[in-house]
Amino acid sequence: MKLHHIGIVVNNIQESMGELKRYLNFETTSATFPVGSQKVNICFLKIGEPFLELIEPSSPDSAISEFAKSGGGIHHLCFEVKDIQSELESLLEKGATILVNPVKGFDERRIAFVDLNTKNTKCGLVELLETR
Repeated sequence: MKLHHIGIVVNNIQESMGELKRYLNFETTSATFPVGSQKVNICFLKIGEPFLELIEPSSPDSAISEFAKSGGGIHHLCFEVKDIQSELESLLEKGATILVNPVKGFDERRIAFVDLNTKNTKCGLVELLETR
């Protein structure tokens, strides 16, 4: 398991990139593109490893719409895994809750979202990204 990116919810990707460029030197590694299964648009920024992923809702009924309206912020950690199904089973055995079963995500790769049900940390939302 390897940390691939940190997902940050924003209202507008282009405006957010403009703000970040004032403070950070980064390379835009992808154009903004849709992820239909999640009703979002995303863009990856490379500062080092891991990537930063900017995520904006593409529809009012996107799962992140309310979060974006309230100002957004860090949303999830994404870990790249070889076998998404076996990782999900392992996390379930440890008490995690699957929020989104494997679906087609970006780059034609399968993704899933899991709540780690942590009590002492605020970043219990994890995305799993299957390697190619």
